[in-house]
Amino acid sequence: MMNTLKESEQELVTTYTLVYNHGPYLRQCLEGLVMQKTNFRFKCFVHDDASTDDSAAIIKEYVDKYPDMFDAVLETENQYSKHDGSLARIVAQHLKGKYVAMCEGDDYWTDPLKLQKQVSFLESHPDYSAACSRTKQYSQSKGTFLQQDVFCADHDEDVPTEDIIRKGGLYLASCSLVYKREVRSNNYPEYCKKCHVGDYPLQIMCAMKGKVRYFNDAMGVYRVDNSHSWVGKTRHMGMTESKINGVLSELTMLKGFMVDYPEYKKAFLDRIGEYLFVMIRNTEKADKQKLYQAVQPFVTLLDWRWKLLINAFLSDHRIFQSATYRLNSKRINY
Repeated sequence: MMNTLKESEQELVTTYTLVYNHGPYLRQCLEGLVMQKTNFRFKCFVHDDASTDDSAAIIKEYVDKYPDMFDAVLETENQYSKHDGSLARIVAQHLKGKYVAMCEGDDYWTDPLKLQKQVSFLESHPDYSAACSRTKQYSQSKGTFLQQDVFCADHDEDVPTEDIIRKGGLYLASCSLVYKREVRSNNYPEYCKKCHVGDYPLQIMCAMKGKVRYFNDAMGVYRVDNSHSWVGKTRHMGMTESKINGVLSELTMLKGFMVDYPEYKKAFLDRIGEYLFVMIRNTEKADKQKLYQAVQPFVTLLDWRWKLLINAFLSDHRIFQSATYRLNSKRINY
């Protein structure tokens, strides 16, 4: 099997890779794409968001070496920081295949049959909108693999929709996801496009449009504790206006889904409550009121239990600390 079908034949799969200062890891990511063995044609779209390291040069190197496989956009102005949906629109314009696969520039695939396995399943099961897999976690700061993988079960199974909603964007590893392009078609909601994260709303939309299949085979690696990543750069920031706007964009996304898919209202309200609770709990005392004032309209949506917990941590009442452990006993990711 190989990716060498006629140039005139439309690719069945488009992969896309978002890059920002991923130079130290980017070749490993791109090699994971190159090594894929398939009986169908696929193409790889790579978007560099005005990196300040050597990421653009590495991408050019692969475009020159594999011109029939790679398509790239190298920005001179950062699109993500605009928070206006421009990045999502640019990506959507380059997704041509029936299926789309994701792998950000600091993650990588390890199974040369990843695309073949997942796409073969989706082709033979039209009621499924997406497939994902177990994924290893590599700690960049520790220089080693973590014992805990990103996984949904210890066997192949369908992922419950409520779990995708409630357990957050890190419940499924984005680098493992293959989904139908129609999920992200022209009617993709603005509340998804403008969310400060792209993978979580996409995962929810996949669950709204069909079943999601989980493969227990480890097919890739998700890099954590990476100072170059968005999470790494913002983890220790105070509650800046930009960070508050990010929180609001995620809450707006969840509320938008709740309105459009009322059959899952309880799951979305639970997720809003969990998300607000953790954000306020983890915010420095001096910034708690600032955050609370911004998110207060969303707090009003919640039942008395979530309001009690949120207001307890807003007041820094340590008596409610045990509630943290009860909530975290669920598998919730933030």
